[in-house]
Amino acid sequence: MNIRGIIHLLLWLLALALAIWTLRQLPLDEMLSWPGRLTASQWTLWILLNAAVLFIAVQRWQLLTRALGASLSLYQLFRLRQSGSTISFITPGPQFGGEPLQLYWLSRYFGLPLPKAVAALGLDRFLETGTNISVLLAGILMLLGTAIMPTEAWLQVMAILIALLAALLLSAALILRHPEFLARLFSRLVPRWTVDSSAGRGLEGWTTMVNLLKDTLARRRPELWSALVLALVGWVALLGELVLVLGFLGLTPTVSEVILIMVGMRLAMLLPIPGGIGTIEASVLWSFEFLGLPLSTAAGLIALMRLRDTLLLSLGFGFLAGFRNPPSADKVSIAEPEPGAPGSDAD
Repeated sequence: MNIRGIIHLLLWLLALALAIWTLRQLPLDEMLSWPGRLTASQWTLWILLNAAVLFIAVQRWQLLTRALGASLSLYQLFRLRQSGSTISFITPGPQFGGEPLQLYWLSRYFGLPLPKAVAALGLDRFLETGTNISVLLAGILMLLGTAIMPTEAWLQVMAILIALLAALLLSAALILRHPEFLARLFSRLVPRWTVDSSAGRGLEGWTTMVNLLKDTLARRRPELWSALVLALVGWVALLGELVLVLGFLGLTPTVSEVILIMVGMRLAMLLPIPGGIGTIEASVLWSFEFLGLPLSTAAGLIALMRLRDTLLLSLGFGFLAGFRNPPSADKVSIAEPEPGAPGSDAD
């Protein structure tokens, strides 16, 4: 086993140990009973809200891919997103991990040249990550105005998030100004990933990709702003889901309490632990104890949250199985840019 495999194994062991420790603090019998307490109408409402969250994320990605001149349906992007999310879930850090395979699928199954595939995926991940960090910073700023946590603790977390956001923006600027870095990074992957092995090879391909991004940023701003709005709407939907589930548990938390629970859970997801296993449970337990909420409801929130994750993982594994088959003619969709759009001959 190589060093990466050892680190991965150790992180899984740490996640499981933390999860076991957290679950031992909770009433397991009551925890397991919560899914059965929901009524049919509650299940329906919860499923519809989760479907809306997924639809918003995929719709945002479709807006970005169309801005780049790529034509992919909502179903194709949904398959890609859920398959990549499944890989990310089982690798260290639930935020990232499935992107290399998503690039492979975009090129191999849907006929996108690798530079355009990198631009489509990179722009979506950049917007999502930047929005997530920014919303977390806004949430912490709101909590600073309350007596819910000591100011010093939140200032330290803010400093880390600001550093992450600055690193993200710096990386984007570096890529746009120096595409040769991407050329070196992906040069070994191009021959085996692209449908046309000559497409995107060398610095010229990555310069094309950077020019595509620059043109998109300059000319397709309405789509980009719409994608940003959808990213924010997605966060509103996530907060709405949390309020809904807490209502199922018989709780009526204040706005500050909801923000604290959500911020704790999302910060736990930034840690390099597969699926946030153990860290998310620990964050829920900590926030409920801090707010003086019943631990039985913390157990219920964890049970319902992990049930949702299990269902989404099952869906993702189903899509992964489909990607194992060789692409057929009806699967491949090569985008034709609109006249004057980024990547068209008119440029």
